[in-house]
Amino acid sequence: MFIELKNLTKIYNKYIAVNKINFEIEKNKTIGLLGPNGCGKTTTIGMMLGLVSPSKGEILIENKNLNNFRRDEILKRFNFASPYVELPKKLTVKQNLEIYGRLYGIKDLSIRINEISSDLDIKGFFGRKTGELSSGQKNRVSLAKSLINKPEILLLDEPTASLDPDIGDFIRSYIQNYKSKNKVTVLLASHNMNEVERLCDSIIMMKKGKIIDKGTSKELIKKHGRNNLEETFLKLARSEDEL
Repeated sequence: MFIELKNLTKIYNKYIAVNKINFEIEKNKTIGLLGPNGCGKTTTIGMMLGLVSPSKGEILIENKNLNNFRRDEILKRFNFASPYVELPKKLTVKQNLEIYGRLYGIKDLSIRINEISSDLDIKGFFGRKTGELSSGQKNRVSLAKSLINKPEILLLDEPTASLDPDIGDFIRSYIQNYKSKNKVTVLLASHNMNEVERLCDSIIMMKKGKIIDKGTSKELIKKHGRNNLEETFLKLARSEDEL
């Protein structure tokens, strides 16, 4: 298995944000991580990035504990995008990409920036400060940053949140096409059920820090007797039962 989370737990003081979760991600697959706000999705992603230290449990990449990787090894293999984590606002788009490219040790950086910025159509505002951009523009720049090192493992936290339907579809289509052309493993946290059905090979449902169900969208819809994934999500989110 490419990535394994074993009994992963995060406790802040006495609050259990993530409670003994276990799941696996196969190489080159896209896994959806779903759940209501505060269920532990972002904390889980933070632990996978090495930004948050687990209280218990472990994260394995190709059977090697994440703690045993050097930081530069993690940077080469991982990247991350979220509309809730802004790039430096006073730097221009180009400056941001150049700085992050250097942090990731990208060779032929100008070529890579030109390539990714053309694909995501962000060259038109290269010279503008990132803090002055619209939500859609910021999301495209964030996605460009997340792909600049051609990561093996891409963690996406609600990449199309607050976007209009046109830009949201552009981002989803780009992720879909990029995934089909490149060897990349994706963990996608999202509240957009159509997005999850479109992009994900399977789904993990979280609630109150625990995994309460998992499977493909079709399997979960059938199991819970609902018509679509949104109805299934609402049933699980509102249920008081531990599944």
